[in-house]
Amino acid sequence: MANQEVLLPKMGESIAEATIIRWLKEEGEMVEMDEPIVEIATDKVDSEVPSPFEGVLSKRLCEEGDVVAVGAPICHIGGDASASSTPAPAEPVVEDKPTEEVIKKVAAPLENSVSDSGTSPNAGEKFYSPLVLNIARTEGISMQTLEQISGTGKNGRVTKRDILAFIENPTVSAETTAAPAVSAPSTSTIKPQSSAPKAPAVSVNKGDEIIEMDRMRKLIADHMVMSKHTSPHVTSFVEVDVTNLVNWRNKVKKAFQEREGEKITFTPLFIEAVVRAIKDYPMINISVDGDQIIKRKDINIGMAAALPSGNLIVPVIKNADSKNLLGITREVNDLAARARENKLTPDEISGGTFTITNVGTFGNVMGTPIINQPQVAIMAVGAIRKKPAVIETDQGDFIGIRHMMYLSHSYDHRVVDGMLGGSFVRRVADYLESWDVNREI
Repeated sequence: MANQEVLLPKMGESIAEATIIRWLKEEGEMVEMDEPIVEIATDKVDSEVPSPFEGVLSKRLCEEGDVVAVGAPICHIGGDASASSTPAPAEPVVEDKPTEEVIKKVAAPLENSVSDSGTSPNAGEKFYSPLVLNIARTEGISMQTLEQISGTGKNGRVTKRDILAFIENPTVSAETTAAPAVSAPSTSTIKPQSSAPKAPAVSVNKGDEIIEMDRMRKLIADHMVMSKHTSPHVTSFVEVDVTNLVNWRNKVKKAFQEREGEKITFTPLFIEAVVRAIKDYPMINISVDGDQIIKRKDINIGMAAALPSGNLIVPVIKNADSKNLLGITREVNDLAARARENKLTPDEISGGTFTITNVGTFGNVMGTPIINQPQVAIMAVGAIRKKPAVIETDQGDFIGIRHMMYLSHSYDHRVVDGMLGGSFVRRVADYLESWDVNREI
């Protein structure tokens, strides 16, 4: 059997490249169909690539640590072990050379929106990954400016961390990398140095322990800084009486588990209320692309989940509006369980349009969550506590013990004003407060 190319598979709509972490098979080893051959990491999750063929891994086309574009070949699989000695020569895909097809697809908006010089991305000697080009386009960084950024990656490649550092402090980066013949970056696309805060110097004292961030924590840190840099955050709060909701769950949870084989937590109930509110206020379910607003057709709810390592991951319930409460419950339980076991696929943590985070899990009554870009809103649900509250009835007002909680709604003030952001979270609260205690499961 002739050598066949194994391509890096598509792993989600927003993922354009992945890093080779570890090869699970050596050259010359036999590979079964669907057997994992390599571990990869994206900016969202680590996963394994299964072999689409059966045969011998005759040639690896990239090394551990290389960044490979989606759709690019990563290895050859042939018919027998002898094929490993005579594979067809192939250009290895290294981290600073994404495929031309991916470059054109991702770089086209960059050419149209930020470059006035007529120079296309990657037209010269330097190459940029699709992720870096996409960040440059989003931030309005011209190709001339991009070429001035000093890269810390392999062969001087500009990495995601490099371009984010440049965005935070553009003047310093440009001064250290620009050649004398290159003019200073345009003030119309780069913010002045005074607007970029500098991180304070940190001293290390005797007895202090230095802990290196793991890869996921670095990605989370970058994403959080980027989100605060991108969106002016506003947070609205409402207090909710969820007594009916709590009483209903307590009444049905045993029968629900016996009948469906699933535990029913509060998370699916919150998600159902959020989906109903999004249908009432669809302009919460949007993204921003420059001066354009993208109104999402699908309602895909992300649910932030803490991992045993202490890191955070956000699995996504796709098309949540098309699922009933049982369907949402099953998917919530499945995603949460596989998140704890690090078994989620990249597609299962991408494509979200609105996110919920449960700060009540840690006993917190409220929080001010950071928006999960490119979404424009996120809601935190606090701990449910028994409190004395005023109960309004036709016979008058009374004081009673009620189950109360806070909802915190953070939103992007570029496109979501207080009326919309506040009305939305109030509508979620209304759906939770009006829960039918006689609802059938």
